[in-house]
Amino acid sequence: MDRPRKRAVVSWALYDWANSAFATTIIAGFFPIFFKQYLSAGVDTAVSTARLGLANSISAIVIALSAPFLGAIADRGTSRKRFLMFFAIMGITATSAMSLASQGSWVIAVWLYLFASIGFSGGNVFYDSLLPGVAPENREHFVSSLGFALGYLGGGVLFAINVWMTLRPSFFGFTDASQAIRFSFLSVGLWWALFTIPLIIFVKEPRSISAARGKDMVIGGFRRIRSTFREIRHLRMIFLFLIAYWLYIDGVDTIIRMAVDYGLSLGFEAKDLILALLITQFVGFPSAIAFGYFGQKAGAKKAILAAICVYLFISVWGAFIRSKEEFYLLAAIIGLVQGGIQALSRSFYARIIPKGRSAEYFGFYNMLGKFAAIIGPVLIGLTGLLARSLGIGGTLATRLSIVSISVLFLSGGILFLFVDEEKGRQEAARLGAQETGG
Repeated sequence: MDRPRKRAVVSWALYDWANSAFATTIIAGFFPIFFKQYLSAGVDTAVSTARLGLANSISAIVIALSAPFLGAIADRGTSRKRFLMFFAIMGITATSAMSLASQGSWVIAVWLYLFASIGFSGGNVFYDSLLPGVAPENREHFVSSLGFALGYLGGGVLFAINVWMTLRPSFFGFTDASQAIRFSFLSVGLWWALFTIPLIIFVKEPRSISAARGKDMVIGGFRRIRSTFREIRHLRMIFLFLIAYWLYIDGVDTIIRMAVDYGLSLGFEAKDLILALLITQFVGFPSAIAFGYFGQKAGAKKAILAAICVYLFISVWGAFIRSKEEFYLLAAIIGLVQGGIQALSRSFYARIIPKGRSAEYFGFYNMLGKFAAIIGPVLIGLTGLLARSLGIGGTLATRLSIVSISVLFLSGGILFLFVDEEKGRQEAARLGAQETGG
């Protein structure tokens, strides 16, 4: 790669470093605990859980339903970077403002968390859509993996610092842990803003096939999304990939979201779970890069299938762990494949979609990502209830329920076997030729 291209690649990947701090410190780390113990102090735990769950659900639904439409509009107006900046600024502002929330002010905190989550997820739609224009030909897998790798490292570094602040608040000049957590919210906003700047400066906006402005951009985008719904049904490889992706990424997201709850159910302490999360983050950094090389050399399909096999092992072995040391080992194994399967799925998809319409098609991709972790939690819950109804003890029922996720990896992996990358690229090329009159 020449120097400008290398600079663009690194600048693009740094956005993952920037906003992954929100995913680790806010979503996975402090906000759920802070919301329950400080912002909702004195409120029944079931009520506070419902409030937080509602905020998560609303943000997911908003992005899931709007992502394809926003992507189509952005493609028509060559506005991917502008949409990304809009959502990033929304997320940065709301996240920083969360540091001002006082004890008991759960209503304000929920609204800020809602807007911050929409900013985070909405920005990722357009961040992903810039990948085809940033990555050189046949280097998509490495570039995508570099983004996830930096995301794991950047999110992990800031989260480790924030955890240190809450454990030793006086050392950092804070009166107590709650003040340290409020400052950590501000630190995420500043971190996110600072490392977004390189993307704004050095990543160029790829040109669309038919650029438009203003009202024409919006009307054209909505017309385009209707035709794309019909197109995807006939683009067999894209359609098959999206179904397979939805199934196996549902399993991945279920493990991410249910790991803490599962660990608590087995009797592990909160500090053990935070350490496990940090292990996953820091193992994920080199592993994502390694998967990028694996994808370039052996092919993304083989690498994704290998990761699915590892997840199958995880979903079965997880039922037998007894000690926190085994839980740490499980976290490390998850870190080995989590970033890889996410990164290579993104780059594999980028190689089979029509050129010039990446934001629109990544809108569908992110829509499925937002609707993921729907089947998995239901499987876990139903399996656990069934086990209990059969007279199986609580802990054993919980262990059996985690095995049910293997169904998602099996079905998703089998469908993915039938996805042919070359045929997918040929289908996308034929569609592009039709649109340009070739």
